[in-house]
Amino acid sequence: MPQPLSSKESSLFRQVIRNYEGKQYKKGIKVADQILRKNPNHGDTLAMKALIINSQGRPEEAFALAKVALRNDMKSHVCWHVYGLLYRAEKNFEEAIKAYKFALKLEPESQQIQRDLALLQIQMRDYQGYIESRRAMLQARPQIRQNWTALAIAHHLAGNLSSAEDVLTKYEETLKNLPQKPDIEHSEALLYKNTIIAEAGEIERALEHLQAACKTCLDRLAVMEMRADYLLRLGRNQEAEKAYRALIDRNPEYRLYYEGLEKSLGVGDDRASLKSMYDEIAAKNPRGDAARRIPLDFLQGDDFREAVDKYLRRMFDKGVPSTFANVKSLFTDTFKRDTIQDLVEGYLSTEVHELAPHTNGTDEKATNGDTSKFKSSVLYFLAQHYNCHVNRNLDKALEYIDKAIETQPTSVDYHMTKARIWKHYGNPQKASETMEHARTLDEKDRYINTKAAKYQLRNGENDAALKTMSKFTRNETAGGPLGDLHEMQCMWYITEDGESYLRQLKLGLSLKRFTAIYDIFDVWQEDQFDFHSFSLRKGQIRAYVDMVRWEDRLREHPFYSRAAISAVKAYILLHDKPYLVHGSITNGTNRGSMDFEKMDSNERKKALKKAKKEQQKQEKADVGKKEEKKATTGNTTADGEPKKADTDPLGTKLVQTTEPLKDAMKFLNPLLEYSPKNIEAQNVGFEVFIRKKKFILALKCLLIAFKIDPENPILHEQITRFKLALKEADPLSPKISEVINAEFAPLLPSEDISLLEYNDTFLSKHNRSARHIQSALRIRRLLSSDSSLSQDEKTILDTLDFPDISLQEAREGLDLLRDWNSGSLTEYCKKASTKYPKATVFIDEKATNGESKA
Repeated sequence: MPQPLSSKESSLFRQVIRNYEGKQYKKGIKVADQILRKNPNHGDTLAMKALIINSQGRPEEAFALAKVALRNDMKSHVCWHVYGLLYRAEKNFEEAIKAYKFALKLEPESQQIQRDLALLQIQMRDYQGYIESRRAMLQARPQIRQNWTALAIAHHLAGNLSSAEDVLTKYEETLKNLPQKPDIEHSEALLYKNTIIAEAGEIERALEHLQAACKTCLDRLAVMEMRADYLLRLGRNQEAEKAYRALIDRNPEYRLYYEGLEKSLGVGDDRASLKSMYDEIAAKNPRGDAARRIPLDFLQGDDFREAVDKYLRRMFDKGVPSTFANVKSLFTDTFKRDTIQDLVEGYLSTEVHELAPHTNGTDEKATNGDTSKFKSSVLYFLAQHYNCHVNRNLDKALEYIDKAIETQPTSVDYHMTKARIWKHYGNPQKASETMEHARTLDEKDRYINTKAAKYQLRNGENDAALKTMSKFTRNETAGGPLGDLHEMQCMWYITEDGESYLRQLKLGLSLKRFTAIYDIFDVWQEDQFDFHSFSLRKGQIRAYVDMVRWEDRLREHPFYSRAAISAVKAYILLHDKPYLVHGSITNGTNRGSMDFEKMDSNERKKALKKAKKEQQKQEKADVGKKEEKKATTGNTTADGEPKKADTDPLGTKLVQTTEPLKDAMKFLNPLLEYSPKNIEAQNVGFEVFIRKKKFILALKCLLIAFKIDPENPILHEQITRFKLALKEADPLSPKISEVINAEFAPLLPSEDISLLEYNDTFLSKHNRSARHIQSALRIRRLLSSDSSLSQDEKTILDTLDFPDISLQEAREGLDLLRDWNSGSLTEYCKKASTKYPKATVFIDEKATNGESKA
C-alpha cells in the first residue's frame, strides 16, 4: 500500500501530478522535493519525480530514481505504473506490459492502468490480452459506447467475427431508442458491423442489414459502394447495374465503378456491347475522360484506330500535358503502339486540324483557329513517345522536343522532358543543367524544384541539390534545410541522397541517410499508438481497422525495400573492403576504390594516409560550418524550442562499425520478412548469409529467388558460388549436409553436371543477353583462371553489337572489364562511345585511360 501522507503533503502530491500533466516540470520537481524533505522515502513522490525527470530528457536518472521508489514501496501501484511508463517511453513494450500487470494486481479498479495496458497490448498485437483488458474495462463502465466498440474491434482483429458482431448487437439492444438521424459514432458503428458480417461471408445478410439499418448513415458513398458490391456478388445483376450507374453518375472518373458495371452487364469480351456502353456514358459526360479512355484497352483494328484518333485529337486540342501518360500503357501492344505513332505523326502534316464529332450527339465539326496549341502538343507527345523505353529513339525524341520548345520556349513540361532525354542518353550533367533551367522558368512550382534536386543528386551534386530544396523548406529549424527534410519525412530526397553518396563510396553519409529512412518507418509504427484511443474517441472505426492492418504490412513499402537493399549493399562493401571507412581511395589514375587492390604496400599506406587526412579535414570543416551557423541562427528554433544537435552528421559512427554484417541484419530481416517476392532482396540476403557462413539461410534465399526467376543472372552466379563455398567450408554436421544437399539439388539441371558445364550451358542458353553473358563470364573467371582472358574480353566487346543492349548493361560490361584489369578497356570505351555518343561514362573512361597510359 502507498505510504500515508499528511493532508498538506497529500495536497502537494496532487499538485505534483497536475504539474506533470501540465508539463510544468520545474515546478513539479520543486513541489516533489518539498514533500521528500519530510518524507525522503515516499515511493509515490519519488516515482512521480522520476517521471518528470524522464520528460526532461534524462532517462537514466529517471530509471535509477524509479528503482529507488520501488525498493521503498514494492506494493505501490503508482510506482509500478510509473515504472511501466518509463519502459514505454524507451519503447520496451514487453517490460512495460509486465509492470502494468503488476500495478493492476495491486489496484484492479484503476481505469488508467487498465487503459494503458490495453493500449500496449494492441500496439504489440497481443489480441487475446487486449480482449481480456477490454472486457474488464467494459464490465467496469458498460454505459460508455467506446468500451463496447473497442471489445468488438479486439474480437475482430483476433479473427473472432461472430463474437465481434455479438458485442455490437448487444450494445444496440441496450439502446431504448435508436437515433433517427444517427451521429457520426453511431453511423460508423453500423457500417462497421456491416463490414464484419460481409467479412464473415454472409453477403445476403450483410445486404439486408445495409438496407435496413444503414439507410440513414452519414457516409452515403460507402453505403452505395457496399450495396453495389453485395448485389454483384449475389448475382443480382440488374440491381447491381443500376447501383453502379448511380455511382458513375456521382463520379464518372473512377475506373473501379466501370469494372463493376461491366461485370453486372455480363458483357465479358463482347467488344461491341462494351463499346456501346462506354459511348452511352461518354455522351452523358461531355467533359469526362474515363469513358473515352477505357475502351482503348479492349478495342482492336479499325475500331481502335477510330477511337484513339478521336481521343488524341480531343486531348491535343485542349493541350492536355498528361496525354502520353494516359495512353502509355497501350504500348505493350505493338499494333496499338504503331497505330498511335502513325496517327500522331500524321497530325504534323495537317495545317488545319478538326476536332472529332461533338460528344453531345451532333456531327457538327469545329475548327480551332489557334493551331499552335495542337501542334506543340503533338510535338510534345512524339518526344515522349520516342523517349519511352519500348520505342526508344533518343535522337528523334530530342529533335521533336526542340521543335516543341521553339513553339513554347517557357514551357516547364517541355524542358523537363528534354532533361529526361539527356538522362536516357547517359549524360547526367546535361540532364541536371536542363532540369535546372526548367526550374528557373517557374520558381514557385515545388514539383519542378524537387525534380531539379533529384537530377542534381543523380549527378552527384549533393550540396547543390540541398540548396535547391532549401527554397521550399523551413531553414531555421534544427539542422537547416536537411533537418527540415528529415522532420517532414521527405523520403524520396533522403533515399536519393543516400544512393548518391553510395555511388560516390561515401559510405558514412549514405548509411546516415538509409538509417534515417529506417527510423522514419519506426516513427510510423510508433505513431499508431495515439490512434488506438483517438480513433475510438472520434468514432472512426473502419479507418482505424484499415490503419492497423496497413501497419502490419508497413515494411512492404517500396521506399523501405529500396533503402534497405542499398544499406545492406553498403555494409557488404564495408565488410569486403574495410578501408572504405575512410571514403573513396584512389591513387589518382582511376575511379574510386577499384585501384586499392592493385596497389603495392607502399602505395596503399600512402593512399590510406591521404584518405584519413581528407576525412579529418572534412569533419573539421563540417564542425566549423555547424558552429558558424549556430552562432548566426542561435540555439533555438523559430518556435522557441531548443535545437537538437546531430552528434554524428557525417555518419562516422555508423561507418566505423566493427561488425558490418551484424548491422546489416537490422535492415535485412524486415526486408526478407515483408518483401519475400523481391528478388533483389533475396540476392543481397544471400550475400550477407554466405559471408556469415549461414549456409541454410543462404540456401533459403537461393530457393526463393529461384521460384521468382530461375533465369536471373545474379542467381546463376550465387548458385555457383554457394556450391564453391560448401567445398571450401569446414565440414558440416551430417544432418545439415543432408538437408542442404536435398534442397540444393533442384537448383542444378542434374547432380552429375560440373559447375563448368552448368555455366557453359547457361551461357549458350542466354547468348543474346548482355547481362547473362557478363554473369557467365564472371563465373568462368572464378572457376578457371586459366581460361582465355582475351576470348572473354572479345565476348564482352561483342555484346555491344546486340541491338537491344541497354546503356546500363553496357556500363556493367565496362565495370566487368575494369574488375579484370583488362587491356581492352580503351577499345571497349571507343566502341561504346560510337554506340552511345552522348553518354559521358565511356568518354570519361577513355580520357582517364589515356592519362594513365601517358
